[in-house]
Amino acid sequence: MIIAELSIITLGATTSQSTTINLVLTTLHKEKNITIYPNAMATVIQAPDLTTLLTAVHHAHTAVATTGAPRIITTLKIDDRHDKNATVETKLKSISH
Repeated sequence: MIIAELSIITLGATTSQSTTINLVLTTLHKEKNITIYPNAMATVIQAPDLTTLLTAVHHAHTAVATTGAPRIITTLKIDDRHDKNATVETKLKSISH
């Protein structure tokens, strides 16, 4: 299982990012075989493999590009564990008090 943190923002169009974030979330919700966990600073994505993750990120980035934004910053952090099957839930359980 792959866990990733995705952030896509635009520069030069507006200071508010809510429209961009809503478009990204709408696009990601249409993807198959991923689970998304939006939070205040980014979106965590759980995917079965790297290809599925990168396809979803590509679709989200492309959706933002179609809005005519003059500049798009996409940041992706990937946690690809090979020693055990980690999920968002198992990671959260390991840090719960």
